[in-house]
Amino acid sequence: MAELILELFCEEIPAGMQLPAVDSLEKIVCDRLKAENLEFSAVTKYCGPRRLTLVVDGLPEKQPDVKDERKGPKVGAPEQAIAGFLRGAGLESIDQCEQRETPKGAVWFAVIERKGLPTADMLVSIVQDAVAKMPWSKSMRFARLGQRWVRPLRRVNAVFNGQVLAGSIDMNGGEIAFGNVTEGHRFLSEGTVTFTNADEYVSGLRDKSVIVSHEERKEIIAKQLEETCAKEGLKVKDDPSLLTEVAGLVEWPVVLLGDIDEEFMEVPREVLTSSMRANQKYFTLEDADASMSRRFALVANITANDGGAAIINGNERVLRARLADAKFFWDQDLKHKLEDNLPKLEKVVFHAKLGTVAQRVSRMADLAELLCDSIPSADKSKARRAAELSKADLVSDMVFEFPEVQGTMGRYYALKQGEDAAVADAIADHYSPAGPSDDCPTAPTSVAVALAEKIDVLAGFWLIDEKPTGSKDPFALRRAALGVIRLIIENKLRLSLLEILLGAILKNALEQRNNEASEYFVEFADLEERGFDLQKLSDGWMDKINSIFDDKDEVFDEMVVKVFDLISFMVDRLKVHLKADGVPHDHIAAVFALEGEDDLVRVLDRVSALGDFLKTDDGANLLAANKRAANILRAEEKKDDRSYDGAVDADLLSQAEEKDLAEALNIAEAAVSKALGNEAFEDAMSGLAKLRTPLDKFFDDVTVNADDASVRENRLKLLSHIRSVMGQVADFGQIEG
Repeated sequence: MAELILELFCEEIPAGMQLPAVDSLEKIVCDRLKAENLEFSAVTKYCGPRRLTLVVDGLPEKQPDVKDERKGPKVGAPEQAIAGFLRGAGLESIDQCEQRETPKGAVWFAVIERKGLPTADMLVSIVQDAVAKMPWSKSMRFARLGQRWVRPLRRVNAVFNGQVLAGSIDMNGGEIAFGNVTEGHRFLSEGTVTFTNADEYVSGLRDKSVIVSHEERKEIIAKQLEETCAKEGLKVKDDPSLLTEVAGLVEWPVVLLGDIDEEFMEVPREVLTSSMRANQKYFTLEDADASMSRRFALVANITANDGGAAIINGNERVLRARLADAKFFWDQDLKHKLEDNLPKLEKVVFHAKLGTVAQRVSRMADLAELLCDSIPSADKSKARRAAELSKADLVSDMVFEFPEVQGTMGRYYALKQGEDAAVADAIADHYSPAGPSDDCPTAPTSVAVALAEKIDVLAGFWLIDEKPTGSKDPFALRRAALGVIRLIIENKLRLSLLEILLGAILKNALEQRNNEASEYFVEFADLEERGFDLQKLSDGWMDKINSIFDDKDEVFDEMVVKVFDLISFMVDRLKVHLKADGVPHDHIAAVFALEGEDDLVRVLDRVSALGDFLKTDDGANLLAANKRAANILRAEEKKDDRSYDGAVDADLLSQAEEKDLAEALNIAEAAVSKALGNEAFEDAMSGLAKLRTPLDKFFDDVTVNADDASVRENRLKLLSHIRSVMGQVADFGQIEG
């Protein structure tokens, strides 16, 4: 078995592209190897600022021989059929084929044997293919190179079994011949490295001050950071993504510490950290009390003779200039109050069909105040104030320069101008949670504003039919829906999704009715006159709708359809969110199918109780019995073209088993109804469990389709009663298995 070493050596590759690029290189090469029947035992990847390297071990020295049989036409078939078969098989004469007897007579078979080619010959085209097909998110065009590439390609080193492959990369006006000579560190080494195997390659480059392994460079940087900071009594702020990026910027990492001027320490920590991280790739350091230190860590790509003093001095100078800008913006923003920015939001368009950011803030303030009714200890005035100021920092000088600190800067400005701490915190928290790993706000005011922000964006884009499609979600609506779900569940908020979403959509529609740029909302001009009041939406599904609006109102019905579609979307997000906890998606669907159930906290309590119930023997048997009853009922209702809902006639119950079942259903119905009213879902499941024995006996001993029509109808109504009693808890027909 032999080894292939492939190195693509070029000018500096952006750090963020290196890992995806070497993964792509591996896929292209390995896919081609498999397509050519070239098995291998292991693949090792290396990447760095100037090279992508692949080591494929365990390759054979030649392809395996291949024997292929193709069935052709019958013996005696027309000449055209035989000629076509020969062409397809790559044969010249029928004499090269065999006759074989089959149940349908004698048939021609072509036996094609292909001798395996030397692996080295196959690898030449594979390497050429890999270079040509490398995908880059951004690339450059070069005068000499006949294709686009990320940076100028200098060398293509391709060694198989200790020998350089006999090939090259064609270019306009020249070519790059395959070789086995690479270059070490630009400044710390002289000469080149010649290699014939992977060990020589890795050790030779190490001798030339190049660590080829990205993972090893990460480990070296992390260890140096820890040791260097420990000597100063400091610790490094954990930042895995920055560590990964910096490891792609250096070939020979050396950690150094610099100082931040005292005058800049009054600027908010988040701004300092953001500037150092994004622009200079510096690591933030913390003192023992977790406060930000005046020291920072940088990773040089060289071991300097002066111990790095010149490097540190140069980086401090650059950082000083950047932080001077940040301090200027900070000082300028503090010259006026945060609320002074609000008029500027009227000139910032949120979306062409959804108005300005100022209009969005107004909607959020109304929603936040309304949501306070469902958030314990929430203060409506604070929630409204926080919502009104939540977007004001978007037009500040600091956020214009550092967009990543939006919300955070609003908090600082609010505190500086004397706003309540809860209001300031809510301004900072209202974008959260921004993802599945982000912390969820728990303070009442923060929860209200964060919910309002996400509900408004969902309602608005659903209103104008700008919904996620496939993998496309340009407005991050899936993330917003997951945020709403997490805020409700983790804070155990008891609220109606229908009420809130319907109110948000109609609020948005009412606000936009005078927007001349939109034709969607002119029909809503008289909604207020027809009774709409955001503060007075009542309980229940269709009941809460019809109590306010005429159910024949087509305009309103269209909005109701949008709300139900949005709720369906959120149910799908809930299924995804709970999948990690092992909650079956069909259990969620079974509970959400209940009319009027849109309280997520209650839904999850029901789902939990349902899951525990179905794990028991009683639950599993009742599920099977319910499906049997539903199947019989469905078939008979379809055949008779009628429904068998209705009261069971006790006088027509003749067998003891059906009498016992009818009595058990009446008892269970009352017990389940009482338990559900008290939200004692485990008790509701216990009430259903008592149906198991009478149900088993009923199906064992009672013939539903009796000869007597009235008895048959009564027994079908009994089956319908089973469905309705169990349907109080969940739609068991939605449960798989």
